[in-house]
Order: sequence, then structure tokens, then C-alpha cells
Amino acid sequence: MYDKLTKSDIEKMKEEIDYRRTVVRKHTLEELKAAKAQGDLSENYEYKTAKRERGRNESRIRYLDKMIKTAKIIEDHSSDDQVGLNKLVTVYFEDDDEVETYKVTTTIRGNSIEGRVSIDSPIGKALMGHKVGDRVEVKVDENTHFYVQIRDIKQGDDNDEIRTY
Repeated sequence: MYDKLTKSDIEKMKEEIDYRRTVVRKHTLEELKAAKAQGDLSENYEYKTAKRERGRNESRIRYLDKMIKTAKIIEDHSSDDQVGLNKLVTVYFEDDDEVETYKVTTTIRGNSIEGRVSIDSPIGKALMGHKVGDRVEVKVDENTHFYVQIRDIKQGDDNDEIRTY
């Protein structure tokens, strides 16, 4: 399965890779050298920690590279009055009599705790392309669904941090 990413997502990942290759890699190598200089590596906690951090950094670089290479680039073609990528959407949950505001994002930026829903999540899929006043059915699975009403749509920004780990 390919991750759906925007050009901005790709650019932010490239920036992180560059930072990890130039700054973090250098820092972890210096820590590794300093820990090695302490002698006996079999019981050297600093050496083991530095080695683990170097491995995490290299793993992250490989992971981001793979995501970029396998990504499907998407663009938002929604009009200003439609739900689309990076839009802030206020919805009314009929069953709960509650109002929530979400930002619709790519999968990699989705984080329900922070109010960001992915375009691949049930609510994200259901909301895409709808307008203020629309009553939308959100299908969680074959047997579960609920209804929301779109109350407001605002243009968001594209400055969310990407957390893929």
C-alpha cells in the first residue's frame, strides 16, 4: 500500500532526512567515539546507548527514504466551500449532541488526539467533498455507522509537523 502524501509532506520528509544525515548522524558518531574511548565496551552503558541511537537515526532515514520512494502524490482539488485537505471542519454529531472541529490531513499527519483526521479514516473519507449543511453518513464498518452535519469549513495551513514514528 502506498501512502498518500502531498508535495509539502515530501519536502518536509526530505528536510528531516537532510537534518538527520548532517546533524544527528555527526552527533551520534561523536557520542559513539567518546563512549569507545572510555575502554571496556562489554559493560559500557554509554557505548550501548550511543550505538542504539545511531541505529535509530539510520533506521529513520531508511524509513523516510522508503516512504518518499513509494508515496502516491496527491493534490487537493476541493473548492473553498468543500471539505478537502488541510481544511478545518466543524461537525455536529447527532447521536452525541456534540460539536467537534477537525483538520483533514494526509494519513501521515493524522492524529486524532490533536484533532487531525486522515483522508483514509472513516470520518475523513465521508467528509471529503461535502459542503456546509450537508448531513453525512460515516461508515465505521459494515454494521456500524453514524451521522454528522457539517457546520463550518475553514482553510487551514500546511504547517503540521510530520510524525511517522
